[in-house]
Amino acid sequence: MGKKKQKVLYDADGARRVMRKRDYMADMGGQLAIGVMANLVGQLTYFYTDKVGMAVGGVGIAMMIAKIIDALTDVLVGNMIDHSKGGNKKYYSWMLKMAIPAAVIIIMMFTVPIQAGQTAALIYVLVTNLLLTAVIYTMIATPFSAVMIVRTHSQSERSNMGLFRAVGNYGAGTIIAIITIPVTNMLGGTQSAWIKYGVALALGVLLLFLICYNNGRKAKFASDYESESENASETEEEEAVPFKDAIKMLLQNKYWVIVLLFNLITNITAAVAAASGTYYAKWIFGNDNLVAVIGAAGMLATVIGFVVSKPIISKLGVTKTIQLGLMGAAIPSLIRCFIPENFMVYAATSLVASFIQIPLMCLYGVLTAMTVDYNEWKYGKKLVAMSGGAIGFGSKVGSGLGSVILSAFLAIGGYQASLESATASMRYSIYGFSNYLPLVVNLAMFLIFTRFDLEEKLPKMREEVLARKEKK
Repeated sequence: MGKKKQKVLYDADGARRVMRKRDYMADMGGQLAIGVMANLVGQLTYFYTDKVGMAVGGVGIAMMIAKIIDALTDVLVGNMIDHSKGGNKKYYSWMLKMAIPAAVIIIMMFTVPIQAGQTAALIYVLVTNLLLTAVIYTMIATPFSAVMIVRTHSQSERSNMGLFRAVGNYGAGTIIAIITIPVTNMLGGTQSAWIKYGVALALGVLLLFLICYNNGRKAKFASDYESESENASETEEEEAVPFKDAIKMLLQNKYWVIVLLFNLITNITAAVAAASGTYYAKWIFGNDNLVAVIGAAGMLATVIGFVVSKPIISKLGVTKTIQLGLMGAAIPSLIRCFIPENFMVYAATSLVASFIQIPLMCLYGVLTAMTVDYNEWKYGKKLVAMSGGAIGFGSKVGSGLGSVILSAFLAIGGYQASLESATASMRYSIYGFSNYLPLVVNLAMFLIFTRFDLEEKLPKMREEVLARKEKK
């Protein structure tokens, strides 16, 4: 018997659907692994200060240096990938190359040689953070973010990928936030316990990367179907643009700059929120295990948020959904500014903030795809991988800067992990990064995003691009 022919499906815009259920699941798994690496950075400040015994000021400086260097790598790697050959499958090949190094560096993050002294430990922290974020994470996350753009031309499938990736990314943050403290405490609460925890995370990340790569190398991209049609010439690899010209194009694309800021700022607040919960539970409520209770409540809000994300985005559109999410994150922080010491208020506002931001998180890749379409309209070049660097930059640099900002607040507040109870300055430093900071940055991002009017312009732009191609 012959093989059953697969039914060809198209979305409402006439774009061919190419994604299968297992594609979404494998893609979500890849994002989950990437998310674990990013969210792990947010927990390191607490580990370095309270478990290893490093000076909080030194930790902040080391993390800041790592992030300054790290900030340069995304667009450089993106440009390198844009210049590489191998068709669309090249975006997955980097995941295979970096899978084992990723697992190794996760374990190394916890093997800080504090017995060699503060200086040696700080150098170790700097080097391992650079390897984790500036090298390995970038080599995986930058091409992976570009996959959403080249995998399918269907806007609805891109939105679905964004939803599944948001589930993976948020799931990673939730898992790290909920289990890190209870599990490491159960294992003894020492540095050795955190190393064991790191080994378990590393093995999970390695497995997820291998599954995602294996599915991706077998998958059919939209361009694979186009190459079988009369439009095969349109799917040829785009001629690479010199780095200097490419970065100039991107910086002149105000929408890419807005998306870059959006990813950066939202990931800063997410990283601070993930780490601040532990400090808040320990010093304000007197029990760091309460962070698991708060995380569990947030899990319920997350599940509901993902269920309603698709209808919310369909109803409001991309821009209004993001504005709702930013304002929805600012209001709970405002409430905590006036009622900072009530556990029920803290848990409830955390739950609301988690819920209302979920639809927003589903749109990172969709926003980047929109800026790629704008690049093609304005410059005749998509700059896929370099544009995708906005997501990678926001995720890893945002997470790292979150740790730097948190360390700065702690240092200013005279943080001392050895005290039995928090001093007044310590309490206000915790209120600062937990309540005041998210209020200010979310309101600022809301104002910035009022200038993002690309959504309404894109249909006409795409028509003009298609008309240009038909003339060639």
